Amino acid sequence: MTTFERINELAKKRGIGLRALASKAGLGETTIYGWKKRTPDSSKLEAVAKVLGVSVDYLLGTEDKPSATSEPVDLDKALSEEGMAMFDGKPLSEEYKKALLAMLRANKNSGE
Repeated sequence: MTTFERINELAKKRGIGLRALASKAGLGETTIYGWKKRTPDSSKLEAVAKVLGVSVDYLLGTEDKPSATSEPVDLDKALSEEGMAMFDGKPLSEEYKKALLAMLRANKNSGE
């Protein structure tokens, strides 16, 4: 599997289009599509890996499992942005993400 194919597969699993993924990674809209024919720049690949929550090694195919990055996840941001939150391998609906945010905020406020 090529780097492009891994990225495309992961993006689909996370409910993110490649153009949206590129935008979230701070890249041009069609940058990732160009990786079908050429090797991505390491800093750009790192940005995509961060958005997808996997290691660069997984995207390059040197690791078989999409090990998560060690950076903490900002749930407020993940649940507020379209296509970013998943559960059980499937993207959460916007309604479900809003309900989760409301529960988290209510729990936070009840503890103060």
